[in-house]
Parts: sequence; structure tokens; C-alpha cells
Amino acid sequence: MTSSTSVYAKLSVDLGERSYPIVIGRHLLESADFAPYIPGSRVAIVTNTTVAPLYLERLTDMLQAAGKQCIPVILPDGEEEKNIANLMRIFDVLLEHKCDRKITLLALGGGVIGDMTGFAAATYMRGVPFVQVPTTLLAQVDSSVGGKTAINHPLGKNMVGAFYQPQAVLADTSTLSTLPQRELSAGMAEVIKHGAIIDAEFFRWQEANIDKLMARDDAALAYAIQRSCEIKADVVRQDEREGGLRAILNFGHTFGHAIEAGLGYGEWLHGEAVGCGMVMAADLSTRLGYLAPEDKDRIIALVKAAGLPVVAPDLGEDRWLELMEVDKKNEGGQIKFILLKPLGQALISSVPSDLLKATLAACVKA
Repeated sequence: MTSSTSVYAKLSVDLGERSYPIVIGRHLLESADFAPYIPGSRVAIVTNTTVAPLYLERLTDMLQAAGKQCIPVILPDGEEEKNIANLMRIFDVLLEHKCDRKITLLALGGGVIGDMTGFAAATYMRGVPFVQVPTTLLAQVDSSVGGKTAINHPLGKNMVGAFYQPQAVLADTSTLSTLPQRELSAGMAEVIKHGAIIDAEFFRWQEANIDKLMARDDAALAYAIQRSCEIKADVVRQDEREGGLRAILNFGHTFGHAIEAGLGYGEWLHGEAVGCGMVMAADLSTRLGYLAPEDKDRIIALVKAAGLPVVAPDLGEDRWLELMEVDKKNEGGQIKFILLKPLGQALISSVPSDLLKATLAACVKA
């Protein structure tokens, strides 16, 4: 390790023989401790045009010093790029370099890069190892953990993918120093989600520390990342393939995915859509009598303080319903929502159509 490297926490996602560590620290990209998580001699580093100029050379130098041969795969940036064409670009590079089953894929970037790299690893030669190196807050607190990999389809988000666990998740908090403020806010949506669905005390801590978090206080961010990863790792341990409990991690996502698909991928960031989706899910929970109105107001206030939108775009009622009908949680044609009953506890339920329409009317920008 370099003298400036520090590890804040090391957690484990306990899944038997598929268990793996989550390492949270500063300047991990300069740490030779990366190498043990790459089983073979070759590693394909999948990144994008935004992240590559910042971190690709540093990571490549470190891995080469540890005896690894690096193959860069640089994709365009953006949620709209999470598609089959770019998945094929990853495969093209792997095949051009005659990569075999000993290749390790390393995802260097945010949630889009992590999801696509994981799906490529799950399917290239029917499965090769991969490592998550998330560089955004959203990826560090959520998408890099748990083995969900996917690409988007024009008719629905994350509809083509696989459950496939990484060898390790290495979250370098120093990468957050180059993160645009809008991306920091987007990551906060998933932090807020974890408190809202499982840990009311963590939600209260966020309310007390939101100014520090938005100002990128090291200690506050490190704790938010650690606690979020602890919560998600525990849920994944209990329900790896989303047979039941894990679906609560989609709080705000039914509305959020509809926003993303309805506006066009990339118009709103995923975290922005989820933040607004949580406001809508809280409104629906209150209409059902599950959530106290004052707690709904707390959620709105925290989402707003994180710099996230709290008013939904007007897609038209029919379009909203059509988009929400394309969701992996749905069963028998019924839209399933993650609701709060009360703050800090979640349940999965279908809802009366009149209450859903009332939430849409109340939350949508006229």
C-alpha cells in the first residue's frame, strides 16, 4: 500500500462459495492489494470516456507493477449507452485479444459500467471472473454490491441481465472528489433509500448530517457508504436472486424506472429518478394509511436537501401506467410497489388504482 492509502472498512457479502469482500477506503487505486482479486495474469479494464482520463492510467500502472497484463475497453458515457451495442463492443475487444476463461473483467466507473461489465462477465464464455471498482457514490453504496447485472431494453430498464457476483468490490472514496455535484446527489438517493426501508436510525443520522454529506465530508461519506453496504449485503445474503425480501431494495424504483424510460434514458440520472420515485412511493404509502404524513414530509425534505427532484414529470396518466406495467416485480399483470409501513420498514404490495392515480395527480408537474 502507498503511505496515503487507508482502509475505512472491510465487509463481506456472505453467499457461501460465492462470498466476496467489500473494501472501502481512500486511494485504493494506488494499492497493490488489488492484485489478489484478479486470479489470472490478464485483466480487461472496462471504463468510459469520462472516467478513463481520470483513473485508467493510475490503475493500469499499479496492476502492471503487480505483474498483470491490462486490456483497456473504453465505452461512451451515459445511461443511454447501457445497451446491447456497447455490450458487443466489450465482447469485440475480448475476442480480438483472444481472451480465454482466465481473463478477469474489471469495472472501473459508475453503475452503467458496473452493470454492463458484470453482464459481459456472466456471459463471455459462459462466465469469467470480474471485479467491481465503483467510482460514483451511487455505485459505491448500491449498484456494485449484490451481483445484479444488466443492460436496458428500449421498452424497459434492466430487462436483459443476470445475477452474477463479483470477486470483490473495491470502493475508493477518493474518486468522489472528481464527481460532479449532480452525480453526488444521485448517489444520495440510494443512501436515503437504505435508511427509509430498513434503518430509521440511519435515516435520522442522514437528516442530521446531510450538509456534511453534500459538502463531501470524508468521515460522513465513509460512514454512509459503509452502512449502506452493510444493509444491502445483509439483504442480498438472505435473498440473492430477489425471490422476496430483496425486492424492498427497489423502493422508489417502480416510479423511477418509469421516469427514466418515459423521458428517455439519460435525461434524468438514475438517482434523480429514484429520489423522485421515493417521494411518490411515500405519498402512496401515506394514502394507504401506512406512513404518517409527517414522515412523508421528512422524506420529501431529505430528498430535496440532497439536491434531488421532488416533482415528477408529466408523462400522462396512461403512459405512467403503461411504463409501470413493465417491471420485474409485477405478478399476474398487477403493478407491485415497495411501500413504507412505517418509516424504516418496507412491504411489497399492489395498490388500488384510484389511490395510485391520486398519487400521480399529486406528484406530477402539471
